[in-house]
Amino acid sequence: MSDRVTGAEAWLIELPVERPRTDAMQSFRAQETVFVEIVCESEVRGLGYTYTIGTGGPAVLSLLRETLLPVVLGLDATRPEQIIEAMAAATRATTVGAITSLAFAAVDTAVWDADGHRTDRPLWRMAGGARESVPAYDTEGGWLHLGTDELVAGALAARDAGFAGVKIKVGKPHLADDVARLGAVRDAVGDRFALLVDANQCFTLGEAVRRAKAFEPFGIGWLEEPLPADDPLAHRRLAEATSIPVAVGESLYSPRQFQTYASLGAAAVLQPDVARVGGITPWLKIAHLAEAHSLPVAPHFLMELHVSLAAAVPNGQYVEHIPQLGAITTAPLRMDGDRLRAPGAPGLGIAWDRDAIERLRTA
Repeated sequence: MSDRVTGAEAWLIELPVERPRTDAMQSFRAQETVFVEIVCESEVRGLGYTYTIGTGGPAVLSLLRETLLPVVLGLDATRPEQIIEAMAAATRATTVGAITSLAFAAVDTAVWDADGHRTDRPLWRMAGGARESVPAYDTEGGWLHLGTDELVAGALAARDAGFAGVKIKVGKPHLADDVARLGAVRDAVGDRFALLVDANQCFTLGEAVRRAKAFEPFGIGWLEEPLPADDPLAHRRLAEATSIPVAVGESLYSPRQFQTYASLGAAAVLQPDVARVGGITPWLKIAHLAEAHSLPVAPHFLMELHVSLAAAVPNGQYVEHIPQLGAITTAPLRMDGDRLRAPGAPGLGIAWDRDAIERLRTA
């Protein structure tokens, strides 16, 4: 049965970071969160969202208000592919692109949320239902500005809290500094705890090969974004030169970009971000593409949403633990051992605090 969109609204809030976050290229200034709420003729509502880490939010909001929401009105909210296609037809000149994909995601997640409320199903079941939980690793204790003692303390705290591993940012000016930091963490946590590293696109190919060789003795689970994300050929050359799995995805914006990496053998782990690829509908395409290439998916950030998606598919490897929605939600995610449990509430399953969201509106 169809259920047409009769109303749609978009607005922006700015969330301060919950703790300082730095990597080799930038600092996380704030989470600009753009919400979209749709209302259907059945009176079912869906609340979706997207984000930036401090710039570009007003551009996303403008594209939604001026172009995309008028297109969505009158469409059938039970047909997410139709809605994606209609939005794509209205934005041919700006796709594929970051601002457009971020805007699509706010609408698409609202559509999925509405369908969950309409059918009384949680997202992890709607999207595939492979399992109810997924292993989690912690990033919060691994930022680049932290000293070695702080990294070790954070890794031990994560291990004691039950996480499956930690991610450490790399890209210090001197290779010796990265090696010393990784060596100290590995010595502290032992060999059975996952140790992941993230360069945030800061290396040249030659430097990436050099650092990967130096990192190999530490049993690294993956080397994330070692090179500019728009250079899959360089990633393939790096993948051929190191035993460390190469991970990419947070800076890719469409399923076909992931297809290029998978087809070239340029990445061993794919990390789609539901906001940056345009929503849940394309995210699932990427996850199934990865499965067809025998690759895991380990989504970037947005743990409150990604836990349901990574649990929904059989190749969900990890969820990244970076809490950021505490100020606008009323219930945290649950840990079961080293796993995060997908919410059982209908739709996205995020326990939004609507009063808090209203207080933080900036546009």
